[in-house]
Amino acid sequence: MRCVIARFPFDLTKSGVLASMKGVTPELVTGESVIIGRRQYPAKQVGEVITGQDRRDFTAGEVTRAMTRLGFTCRALPEISPARGLTPLEEASAQLGTPAPR
Repeated sequence: MRCVIARFPFDLTKSGVLASMKGVTPELVTGESVIIGRRQYPAKQVGEVITGQDRRDFTAGEVTRAMTRLGFTCRALPEISPARGLTPLEEASAQLGTPAPR
């Protein structure tokens, strides 16, 4: 399948992507990701490996669109739940500290 990534056309196949990513250790996922085999890779890492281009030359969206069209599962940014604040009782307890041993 013909895909355009960073204004350059690439003829990609699912088997070609699998072969390219074989033996590549996944980096820590902090944004959009692509599941290849049983591993989850950052989209930018996949794009760099399959195109040979620098990660600054393309967006994660370009890679995830191409990988979705090839049949790979892509995930968007992970949602981070907001940190729960302390209740007034918990805050007072934290300020007082623990009782001293006798």
